[in-house]
Amino acid sequence: MESFGKRKIFSNMLWRFAERIGAQLVQFVVSIILARILAPEDYGTVALITVFITILQVFVDSGLGTALIQKKSADKIDFSTVFYTNVSFCVVLYLILFFTAPLIAGFYNNSSLVPLIRVLGITLIVSGLKSIQQAYVAKNMIFKKFFFSTLAGTIGAAAIGIYLALNGFGVWALVVQQVFNVTLDTVVLWMTVKWRPTMAFSLTRLKGLFSYGWKLLVSTLIDTVFNNARQLIIGKFYSGEDLAFYNRGKLFPNLIVANINTSMESVLLPSMSNAQDKREQVKKMTKQSIKVSVFVLAPLMVGMACISNNLVNFLLTDKWMPAVPYIWIFSVWFLLWPIHTVNLNAIKAMGRSDIFLKQEIFKKIAGAAIMVVTVWFGPLAMALGMLVEGIISQIINTWPNKKLLGYGYLEQIKDILPYIGLSVIMGGAVLVCNLFNLPVAVVLLIQVFIGAGIYLILARMFKLEALEYSLDLIKSMISKKRS
Repeated sequence: MESFGKRKIFSNMLWRFAERIGAQLVQFVVSIILARILAPEDYGTVALITVFITILQVFVDSGLGTALIQKKSADKIDFSTVFYTNVSFCVVLYLILFFTAPLIAGFYNNSSLVPLIRVLGITLIVSGLKSIQQAYVAKNMIFKKFFFSTLAGTIGAAAIGIYLALNGFGVWALVVQQVFNVTLDTVVLWMTVKWRPTMAFSLTRLKGLFSYGWKLLVSTLIDTVFNNARQLIIGKFYSGEDLAFYNRGKLFPNLIVANINTSMESVLLPSMSNAQDKREQVKKMTKQSIKVSVFVLAPLMVGMACISNNLVNFLLTDKWMPAVPYIWIFSVWFLLWPIHTVNLNAIKAMGRSDIFLKQEIFKKIAGAAIMVVTVWFGPLAMALGMLVEGIISQIINTWPNKKLLGYGYLEQIKDILPYIGLSVIMGGAVLVCNLFNLPVAVVLLIQVFIGAGIYLILARMFKLEALEYSLDLIKSMISKKRS
């Protein structure tokens, strides 16, 4: 039975990862094409708008989607209640954004932002229609459905974005691409997932779900506002180009980490929630998830930093080279994410959203102090401050699980040190490849193959547990398919 559970978790994680990596690969290729066609200022303009959309997007879920996943006995009435609540709330949010668009444009002294904000804001309403379908997929562990909806939306949006950019639409190519992507995503998800809302609404059920979900809402809102505050500050007090380089430096490592992190988070919360009454089982899942995710992410992030100079030069041309220092900083910052994600999901699964909220407040007090100090020294200093904040947040996120699960911070660090150590050795070898007097594309290929080869050989030599665990699961799944 335990083997079946592992296969189910791993299978769903693979489907979720395949969905994310497929979409992100398409988006990555498109972003490279668009970055060559469009100017950095165009990306900076969209980044200014996206800050506000991202903050409002937090309310789309309102913590209720997570509450549905966490609740063991969630039924049709629960899902329908949350659906009607979310859609109504999203319409209100869009109307607020629509009428405050001139104020946002005035903040940046750029009246051309008004129509861009109003069009991009449509994604809020569409996301409201999509969010409960996503919760249903996660609750029932049918992540295969995500694969088809996301891929369809991404490919369709890619074609439209490139067409508009080539025909001189500039920043509108990026805006229309995002709106079309979310819309087609939602349409395909509704076609592939059988759940439909019923004519049922329960205020009592809503209050019960909200009592758990509001703490997550406030926590996520604090985190989102705080993380996007840096972009607001850079966009206001520095230049659009500075913001574009900051975001581009974050994009490359995020392309990898967001896929793995989203895959883990989507599968871990429902899996851990189902086992919330079995402390040792949740601890085991937490421990294995951290080891496997760091085993995968550590070499990717170290490798990303070490090839960043050649990567930007080859893919984006010299006009984007100021983004390279940011890639180094964010590669280290994203390396910490698996520990954040796994620990926080364990806390949510145990029903302790109160702890989750307290953690968020402590983290942001520390982060605010760091931001106040670094803002005077430029965007690069702010990125470095974000890295320091990430290290502090990592300690805060792991602390409660010493008591909840008996799995504290020092034990977690001990578990991941071998993977980080081998990744650093691999990174040294990758950096040496920069000395080769060869074309940039050739050096990049050599770096990728040498890095992957060295890491896997060392992992096999030292018999790292995560490698053996992953191989066993893959073999088990293959055997199951054959039988």
